[in-house]
Amino acid sequence: MARGLVVSACALAVTFCAVPAASGVQPRTEPDPCAPAAARVAGGPASALFDRLGRDRSDLEPDEVVRLLDDLRAALRDRYGTDDETRLDGRLRRAAPITVPVRFHVLHSGADGRLTRAEVDRQIATLTTAYRSTDVTFRLDSVDYTDNDAWYRDPERYERTLKRRLRQGGAETLNLYTAAVGADVLGFSSFPQQYRQDPVLDGVVVDHRSLPGGAYQNFDLGYTAVHETGHWLGLFHTFENGCTAPGDGIDDTPYEAGPAQGCPEGRDTCPQPGADPVHNFMDYSHDACMREFTAGQGLRVRAAWAAYRAPAAEGRRTTLAAVAAHSVVPSR
Repeated sequence: MARGLVVSACALAVTFCAVPAASGVQPRTEPDPCAPAAARVAGGPASALFDRLGRDRSDLEPDEVVRLLDDLRAALRDRYGTDDETRLDGRLRRAAPITVPVRFHVLHSGADGRLTRAEVDRQIATLTTAYRSTDVTFRLDSVDYTDNDAWYRDPERYERTLKRRLRQGGAETLNLYTAAVGADVLGFSSFPQQYRQDPVLDGVVVDHRSLPGGAYQNFDLGYTAVHETGHWLGLFHTFENGCTAPGDGIDDTPYEAGPAQGCPEGRDTCPQPGADPVHNFMDYSHDACMREFTAGQGLRVRAAWAAYRAPAAEGRRTTLAAVAAHSVVPSR
């Protein structure tokens, strides 16, 4: 897959989340090497597919994770003169709190998928509540509606077309699209490292039935958008690379051999310290099981925002203030 610096011959620069069959629709049962990769595999036939493949097709290889993390460090050095995320974080949090402007795009086919404003507002509120511990808030700037049956029923196929038409704002703007993504796919997202190469595809797409109060049982609290926005903000899955270093590249998320199904409390699948982070928003647990980001994930989100999504003027202000205070930290 092409995710920032990660290159593949097929598939879009996105991460995907899967859901078991719903409303009588059966998920794919045979892997397609050029199909969009699944993520958040969630039991039933989709879980069996994961078992046959042995790993999520959207997972990054360890060297790909290293390259993306190296790119983050290089971007921080280029913009702020240091790649020390912890020391930089203090400056950034004092200088400018993170408020993400959201452009919400509702794809629908007549009444099918046409969300109410109250449903949109509940999703934005869910995002802000989930990310409170990371010091990130979300501000709804606009909602638009597009009645297009083809885009609504196959946003994956028409992704570039619809995003070219609808996307607004720069790297700092979360463009959140809802559609009938599919019975086996909950949503997909870009990584921030991808923006400079292909800004048109930047954004998050989720199934409208995964919003708070939606029709997808066990995935109806709005946490699909929380999970996918985590990718948009620079986070990997907690089970990235299984028990193999560098994992997800974050120190305080324990290694995890594979995605959680349901809510397997106390599961511990790797020899490294710590039980599996089944309550983490970046795992695949049922929505009711998810409740947290770690402090390290919050640090990474703020670092990735500073490197890739903070407006350029904001970055210049922070750097100049640091220079004036003689507090620029040398690069590692």
